[in-house]
Amino acid sequence: MFTSTGSSGLYKAPLSKSLLLVPSALSLLLTLLLPHCQKFFVYDLHAVKNDFQIWRLICGRIICLDLKDAFCSGLLVYNFRIFERRYGSRKFASFLLGSWVLSALFDFILVEAVQCLLGVSVASNLPSGFLAPVFALFVPFHCSIPRVQVAQILGPLSITNKTLIYILGLQLFTSGSYIWIVAMSGLISGMCYDRKVLQVHQVLCIPGRMAQFFSWALEPIFSSSEPTSEARVGMGATVDIQRQQRMEQLDRQLMLSQFAQVRRQRQQQGGMINWNRLFPPLRQRRNINYQDGPRSEQRPSPPLEVSEEQVARLMEMGFSRGDALEALRASNNDLNVATNFLLQH
Repeated sequence: MFTSTGSSGLYKAPLSKSLLLVPSALSLLLTLLLPHCQKFFVYDLHAVKNDFQIWRLICGRIICLDLKDAFCSGLLVYNFRIFERRYGSRKFASFLLGSWVLSALFDFILVEAVQCLLGVSVASNLPSGFLAPVFALFVPFHCSIPRVQVAQILGPLSITNKTLIYILGLQLFTSGSYIWIVAMSGLISGMCYDRKVLQVHQVLCIPGRMAQFFSWALEPIFSSSEPTSEARVGMGATVDIQRQQRMEQLDRQLMLSQFAQVRRQRQQQGGMINWNRLFPPLRQRRNINYQDGPRSEQRPSPPLEVSEEQVARLMEMGFSRGDALEALRASNNDLNVATNFLLQH
């Protein structure tokens, strides 16, 4: 699967690992061994509204009773583990908690809106499971993960590093009759939390002491070791040289993607390719191991002025100001390229 989520495995993603293992194991247990207990995990809005069975808002929205939904949501959680690495486990858990709580409210609103405006009666049982927060993660995935072309098919159509993840989300979106309600409520709650509407991110968050307790109690259980395959990338003798070689490999991938995009624009509009725009200076590499000849006597060019708005956007993603400035200067003020650099290194 094409991935845009950095290194493989669940390294530095204990919460994502727990969301993969625990709900999947419980889904298998309920489906195969305890089918008579499934009635306690049905997401029944009518029972919540008429019989005040508030506990269904918790039990019915954690465990998937459909193994197909459990499998698809597990794959999406694995691909979205990049956000736990970027934000940290506490902030990632706060996003999941906030979207999970908000989506319960939007489920009621959407069901009532469909019945009142369209006159269509919606079934009382909505799809069970931890689905709404998974759909909510598509909001930061769409907004903050840059798109890099992998292959081109049928002329203007192209496959990117995000295509198969969107296809997997579409598969989950169409897996049931009323799962679109859960998906819409998840997307709306994700936008509200991501855009800090009504400061919900400050209200629906994980307290610091609780985060420390779970980090002490559960992180040793669900933590993963660093993948050994990542350490073998590159043939350099030191870690710095290996990172330099991985950066060069990413540079080549990005330049090929830019070349394909410019070539399509030239075919549509005509004219010559602007090679200076296509191959901007990506980074000033000053590693002494790569200096085969004498140093150039030319004076270094003055640092490129960067947009404060783009710096602010990178800082909102969790990067430091220094890293944001360096990445933007290295990528010639290209926000997508700068974000890719910071995600991969």
